[in-house]
Amino acid sequence: MLFRMIRGALVRQWSKMLLIALTIALGASLATSMINVMLDVGDKVNEELKAYGANIVVKPNDSSLLTDIYDVEDEKDDALATAWLREDEIGNLKAIFWAFNIRDFAPFVTVNASLSTGGEAQVVGTWFNHHLSLPTGEELDAGVRGLRTWWDVTEGAWTDEQAEGGGAQVMIGRALAEAQGLHAGDTLTVTGHEGAFTATVAGVFDSGDDADEQLWAPLDAVQALAGLDGKVASIEVSAITTPDNELARRAAQNPKALSRSDYDTWYCTAYVSAVCYQITEAISGSVASAVRQVAESEGAILDKTQLLMILITALSLVGAALGISNLVTASVMERSHEIGLLKAIGAHDKAITATVMAEILITAIFGMIAGYFLGMGFAQFIGRQVFGASIEMKPMVIPLVAGLISLVTIAGSLPAIRMILRLDPAEVLHGSRA
Repeated sequence: MLFRMIRGALVRQWSKMLLIALTIALGASLATSMINVMLDVGDKVNEELKAYGANIVVKPNDSSLLTDIYDVEDEKDDALATAWLREDEIGNLKAIFWAFNIRDFAPFVTVNASLSTGGEAQVVGTWFNHHLSLPTGEELDAGVRGLRTWWDVTEGAWTDEQAEGGGAQVMIGRALAEAQGLHAGDTLTVTGHEGAFTATVAGVFDSGDDADEQLWAPLDAVQALAGLDGKVASIEVSAITTPDNELARRAAQNPKALSRSDYDTWYCTAYVSAVCYQITEAISGSVASAVRQVAESEGAILDKTQLLMILITALSLVGAALGISNLVTASVMERSHEIGLLKAIGAHDKAITATVMAEILITAIFGMIAGYFLGMGFAQFIGRQVFGASIEMKPMVIPLVAGLISLVTIAGSLPAIRMILRLDPAEVLHGSRA
C-alpha cells in the first residue's frame, strides 16, 4: 500500500519531482567537482608554482652560519668562499625519504672572469640539462632548464652543454650580450684565476633579474676556472611540499624538541622543513633552507584556493536547499486535500510525513547519482582548463557528497513537514483554505 502511494505520487507529480531531482543534481555536481578539486588541488598548485623556481636552497654549513650571524648576503664571487659542497653527493637528493617529491635541482658556482671581448663578467657554472645515472639505477635529467622556465631565450636556443666537437656551450644574459656585442653562434674565451675555456654562445636570454648581466656555463668548465674541481657553492632544489602547520613550524625551530609521535608524523609528511632536514642528512656539511617567499606563497595560495572551493560548495548546497524547500512546499500545497483526507480517515502525522519524505529521498537518490557523474565531468573540465591536468577522483567523496545531499534534502523539506503537521483536515476538506 505504501509503495503504491509513493509510486502514485511520483507519477502524478513527475514534473515537480523532476525539478527537485535537477535541483539536487546541480547541488551534487558542484559539491562533487569542488570537493574533488579541493582534495587534489594541493599537488596541482605546487606543480604550477614550481614553474617559478626552486623553493629550497642547499649551502655549506659554514657559509650559512656566517650569513645567519651577520645577516649578509652570499658573496657574489663564490671563489672567495671557504666552504663547499661535494658535487658527487648531489645525487643523494634522490635517495631521501621524499625523493619522489624532488622534481628538479641544479648546483651552482659563481666566479669572476675575463672575456676575450675585453670585458669582465660573473660566470655562473651550473647544470643545464645534466643526465644522472644514480646508484639506485634511476636515470634522470636535472638542471636550470627546469628551474628557470621563465627565461625568455631571445636568440639561439637552450644549450646542451657540449657543442659539436666537444667544446663548451654557454648562455649569456641580454644585458651582458648587448654590452659585449655578443650574439648566438659567437665564440669567446673565458679566463679565470686558474684556467680558461673557449665556448660557443648557444643562446641569449632575458631573465628580468641579475642573471641578465651574467654568463652561464657548464659546471665543470667554471670549476676549472677557479680550481674548484668537484666542488659547488650551492644547490637549488624544486620540491613538492605540504603547506606548513603548527607542527611544521615547531619542528622547523627544533626537531629534537618534538615528541616521538610528533617527530614521526613530521618526518613522514612532506613539509618543507622535513624535506630540508632530510637533505641536510643526505649531503655532508650542508644546511638546507626554504626559500620563504616561495614556501609561504604556496601555503597562502593553497589555503585561499581551498577556502574558495569550500565557499562555492556551501553556497551551492544552500541554493539547492532553498530550491528544494520551494518545490516540496508547493507539492505539499497541491496535495493538501489528499493529505487532509488521509488525516480525516485516521492517518497519523508521522506516517504521512514518512511517506512524503520517502518520495523526496527517492527523488534525491536519482538526482544525486546524476549529479555525481556530472560533477566528475565538471572536475575534469576545471582540471584541464586551470591546471592542464586531470583531477583524481577520490572514493571518499561519494559518501561525503551523499551525506551532504541528504542533509540538504532534509533541511529543504522542513518547511513542508511543518506545513503537514499544522494542516487541519476539517478546514482543508470544507474549503476554508485555498
